[in-house]
Amino acid sequence: MSGDRPSVWRAFAQPAARTMFFFGFSSGLPFLLVAGTLALWLKDVGIVLKDITMIASAGMLYALKFVWAPLLDHWRLPGFARLGRRRGWLLAAQLGVIVSLLAMAVLTPAQLGPFVAATLAAAFFGATQDIAVDAYRIEIAPVADQGPLVATYSLGYRIGLILAGALAAIMADHLRWPVVYMTMAAAMLVPMIATLRAREPEVVLAAPRSWRQAMVDAVVDPFADFFRRYGLGLALTLLAFILLFKVPEQATVGGIMGPFYLDQGFSKTQIGSITKLWGVWVGILGVFCGGALVARLGAWKSLGLMMLVCGSCNLLYLLLMAHKGDLWVLTAVISVENFTLGMLGPPTVAFLSALVSRAHTATQYALLSSLVNLPGKILGFFAGGIVMATGYGMYFVITVLALVPALLLYAWLTPVLRRRVFAAAADQAG
Repeated sequence: MSGDRPSVWRAFAQPAARTMFFFGFSSGLPFLLVAGTLALWLKDVGIVLKDITMIASAGMLYALKFVWAPLLDHWRLPGFARLGRRRGWLLAAQLGVIVSLLAMAVLTPAQLGPFVAATLAAAFFGATQDIAVDAYRIEIAPVADQGPLVATYSLGYRIGLILAGALAAIMADHLRWPVVYMTMAAAMLVPMIATLRAREPEVVLAAPRSWRQAMVDAVVDPFADFFRRYGLGLALTLLAFILLFKVPEQATVGGIMGPFYLDQGFSKTQIGSITKLWGVWVGILGVFCGGALVARLGAWKSLGLMMLVCGSCNLLYLLLMAHKGDLWVLTAVISVENFTLGMLGPPTVAFLSALVSRAHTATQYALLSSLVNLPGKILGFFAGGIVMATGYGMYFVITVLALVPALLLYAWLTPVLRRRVFAAAADQAG
């Protein structure tokens, strides 16, 4: 057993693993700055809730990144080509994030139109960065070494979330918001240095193709393959289920929660400490438990259980409305919500991975994972208007009611998937 330890240590200590830690930090940092943290800033300056949730839904671009992903596969970026295809795009995206965050700090919501444009730019460059990082990770190391790379990436990503969520919210209680965003922009310089020092993957480029052909190969054919393998009826049912089962989770990711916490009497320091710091670490524990649940029950049973439990947890926010300003209630609600949310992650990944074709693994997974997140983000876009019309309580109830059609589809799909998908996966594993 002791003989295995050096190899494990080497796997995590390899330069690629250290690089992925910084790339994870770089990916996590801008995500909340165009969503939850941004909503706190907008609430502070008196923007109405309906507009807050629309502006803070800029992160919806992350769910659409597959649209321009072929560019990163088939085109070297002018001016950055000497760094290589992956590092060139990555450095350009990181520079774009920095410039966009600085523009948000300079413009402020007082110049709302240009400020929204800068916010969308930050989201676009953040999503582009994610595309480049995922491609870099896959190409830099063999499959056997991907585990440590994903682990170090995830750790860096969580630290980025803590910085952009907890620390930014706490800073905003003592500093002006533009200073906070300038500080976050400065923090992006660290992963930029990692990009310059990183090794470019040694991948032989395919012959250049047209944009049209790249889009056909990257977007059209993976969808066509999905329908060929499952047939029209089952494929449409699967897509409907994928669109619905994470609506409760995604509907609370955008701009609605920051204003909600403020309206319940919590300070930005309390919000940052509990929801963005404590909650992140509880979520990590939930991820490990979710992985154990998949190993015990399998992907499909685990998904059904955690879909119901995690989605229903949105009703816990009603307790905060009944106990305004109670820090212990906030801590309890956030603990349960983040733990169950973390547990939902591994079954989701396992389920989507079982659906993809070996011929289109990366593209189909990107497309399916985008569909999982899109409907909830759309609901989050209109969350402010719904809350202004019905109140926070009814909004949370609506998000939970989205589980009803998802659960009906789950019951219908269970015998079919056990026979056609998970049985085949078990045969391949054996």
